[in-house]
Amino acid sequence: MTVLYNNKHSLSKLLKVSIICFLAGISQYSYAQVGPPIDSLKADSLRKVARIKKADNFNQQYDFNDLTRNIFHPGRKPDTLKKKSGITIIPNIAANPTIGAQIGIKAVAGRKLGNDPNTLLSVAATSASITTKGIIYFYVNHNIFTPGNKYNFQGSIVAAKTVTPDYGIGIGREIDGGSANDKTLADPTHKVYALHSQYFNIREKVYKEVEKNLFVGAGVSFDIRRKITQKDTTFDGTPSSVYNNEHGLPQDHYSANGFLFNIQYTTRDNQNRAYKGIYADAGFRVNQTWIGSTKSSVQFTTDFRKYFSLSESHPEHVIAIWNWGSYLLSGTLPYLELPGTGKDGSFRSGRGYTTTYFKGTQFNDTEVEYRFPITRNKFLSGVTFFSMQSANDEQGTKLFQVFQPGGGAGLRVLFNKATRTNLCLDYAFGKYGNKGFFLGLNEAF
Repeated sequence: MTVLYNNKHSLSKLLKVSIICFLAGISQYSYAQVGPPIDSLKADSLRKVARIKKADNFNQQYDFNDLTRNIFHPGRKPDTLKKKSGITIIPNIAANPTIGAQIGIKAVAGRKLGNDPNTLLSVAATSASITTKGIIYFYVNHNIFTPGNKYNFQGSIVAAKTVTPDYGIGIGREIDGGSANDKTLADPTHKVYALHSQYFNIREKVYKEVEKNLFVGAGVSFDIRRKITQKDTTFDGTPSSVYNNEHGLPQDHYSANGFLFNIQYTTRDNQNRAYKGIYADAGFRVNQTWIGSTKSSVQFTTDFRKYFSLSESHPEHVIAIWNWGSYLLSGTLPYLELPGTGKDGSFRSGRGYTTTYFKGTQFNDTEVEYRFPITRNKFLSGVTFFSMQSANDEQGTKLFQVFQPGGGAGLRVLFNKATRTNLCLDYAFGKYGNKGFFLGLNEAF
């Protein structure tokens, strides 16, 4: 009888641990893919204010911390969570054919600096992981607003040993005629090649608020690839080798070092998961050989996001719209620096396709997402989304001439109610047989 009791007791403890691991053990993508002030309210809108306060009442919300407390300490009273800051640390586990099996750790943090209630939420994240295919990836990024939003610092550091899937250039348009090189570059069958390399990135931008919610900024970015290898030892049979030969680029290394000049406008009520507001950023990147760039170039990049809350009492009902684009104005970009699927700042665009599945010197992605709560305590919520991508190629296809759709639906688990940090599980699909699960922390946009 004693043995039976111990076994049951051990099984109970194992079950509790398994539940925690199941919910906390998936923080990165598994399919080849790492607050602003509330809008001013009218003084006489008392009922509206009451509804917003009720919606933001943390005591009526249930997150991962509450779940672990109820499992391991069922008698402990919940934290009132009056402070509006928090950190989430979880295992970084994933598996897919490109990277193999991955293990690591990831942390996401959010906090308002100072006592000014209008200061926007500062957020930061870091991750370190290794895979069975020898991929090693480490990054730290931040988006920090000083008290009163006087300055905004955005930056990242990345050090990685990577494998990048290469599907050629373009948007999947069939090429009539053309040379063998043309058909290799814009292969409509999307044959995949693997590019192995070492990658290092250091980026920092500093914005200064010049008007309420309006910032101007400048910075630098150093993107360095070393020891680029592929199976094409003759350097004339894969998209990357053809592109490098045609543009006078080395096959095994490059640097893309440049200056950044941006203007930003934001009224989002939260950086991690906005219920309302606008985020808009437009800027130029100027790569220069005199600071070590392999080629000089000028790019123009835009990022626009708009959030519509559909309910005053339940603001989690949101229609979100995102448009991200990058356009080469002059010069030459290294092959792995071409804009494309998943090449936005958070690597989340174009769910339904693997990273860089479509790319070109000109690229644009538009996405629409509906977000809605499932449980009354906000622990579970859901999304549905749809996207359209467009890119040019070097055989005459123009931007916005051909579009490729993607879409899907997802589940959200509230990990940290203080910072609105969600664990995101999306099933997405596109054309050419693309489909799969995409997992990560915080919304795609």
